[in-house]
Amino acid sequence: MIQDKRIVLTLDAGGTNFRFSAIRNGKIIANPVRLPAQANTLDEMLDKIVNGFQALIDQLNETPAAISFAFPGPADYEKGIIGDLENLPLFKGGVALGPFLQNHFKLPILINNDGDLFTLGEAIGGILPKINSELEKAGNPKRYRNLFGLTFGTGFGAGIVSKGKLFTGDNSAQAEVNRMRNHLIPETSVEDSVSIRAIKRVYVNEAKISIEQSPNPFEIYKIGLGQAAGNKKAALKAFESLGKAAANAAADAITLIDGIVVIGGGLSGAANLFMPYLCAEMNRTFTILSGDKLDRMEVKAYNLNDENEKAVFLKADLKQIPIPRSNKTIAYDNTKKIGVAISVLDTSEAIALGAYAFALQKLDAWSL
Repeated sequence: MIQDKRIVLTLDAGGTNFRFSAIRNGKIIANPVRLPAQANTLDEMLDKIVNGFQALIDQLNETPAAISFAFPGPADYEKGIIGDLENLPLFKGGVALGPFLQNHFKLPILINNDGDLFTLGEAIGGILPKINSELEKAGNPKRYRNLFGLTFGTGFGAGIVSKGKLFTGDNSAQAEVNRMRNHLIPETSVEDSVSIRAIKRVYVNEAKISIEQSPNPFEIYKIGLGQAAGNKKAALKAFESLGKAAANAAADAITLIDGIVVIGGGLSGAANLFMPYLCAEMNRTFTILSGDKLDRMEVKAYNLNDENEKAVFLKADLKQIPIPRSNKTIAYDNTKKIGVAISVLDTSEAIALGAYAFALQKLDAWSL
C-alpha cells in the first residue's frame, strides 16, 4: 500500500450516487460524503459536486494536495472536459468540469474513467499484490506486473495498468472494451451481453415473460442458485451468456496485454455462475484452415475463484536447462499462465484508491 502523507480528495461519480472520500497513506481519513447524483440543472449539479468536496475539506486540518476522481465518459480527461453522458444528460454539449473545479478550489484537478481507476486501485492495493504475495508463499518466482480490469454493471468497462502505471490513450478512449464486437450477437456491441440490461434480457427471453415482469439481477442470481422462485434454467442461461460474451472480449484484450484479469462491479458477485463459462471460453480452441486446433490464446486462463485451479496456477513448473557451451544451468518454466479473479476491494473503494494513486503519480511527474 502507498505510504504518502499528502491528502487527495476523491469522488466515484455513479449514475445514482456521488461518493466523496479523503485519502492519505492509501486509507480514508475523513467521514465519506454521499450525495444523490440527480439534479435538475447544471448549476445544481456543479453545486452538488462543490459541496461534496467542501464537506470533506471542512473535516481536514490541512489543505489537500489534489482532487482526483472518476467520471463517466465520453470525455477529454486530460483537459477535464466531460462530454455527452447518457446517465447525466446535464453535461450535454461538453462541460469544462476540471477547469471549473480548479478555479474554485485552487487545487490540481485530475479526472479519469471509473474502469481505469478501478484497475489502478486493484493493481496498487488489491488483487495484483495479493496474487504476487500468494506466489511468493507458494515458492513460485513468477510475478505479475500487468492488470486488465473489467467492470460488470450498468455497462461494461475496463482499464489497463502496466508496472503500476495506468495506460492512457491519445483521445481519452483507452480500454473502451464496451465497443468490442459481441460474438454472440455479431451486429451489436459486447455491452449488449455484458450488463444489467443483458441479464434481464436473456432471462425474460428464456423464461418467455415480458421485461416488465423481469426480476432484478440479484433476484435472477438467487433464482439461478435455487434460492428463490423463478425459472432457474433461464437464470443460469443469463449468466452463462454474460460469461461467454465477456470472455471473448477479455481474450482479445489479453492477447495484446498478457496479464492478470480482475473483475469488479455490481454483477461480479455472481461469479460462481459466470466464471466457469468465462474461463472455458477464454481457453477454447480455434480450428485453422489446415484442420488443426490452435489455442484461442497463447496463455492459459485459470479461474482463481476455484481452489483447484488456483493451486495449479500458483504452482511453479520449473526445470533446469543447460546453458550451451557452459557447465551452468538456468531455471525454466515453459507454462504460460494468467489468472482471472474477482476484485478483493469493493469497487468504489478500488476506484477511490486508484484516483488517489493516479493523483500522486501525476503530482510527482509534474514536480520533476
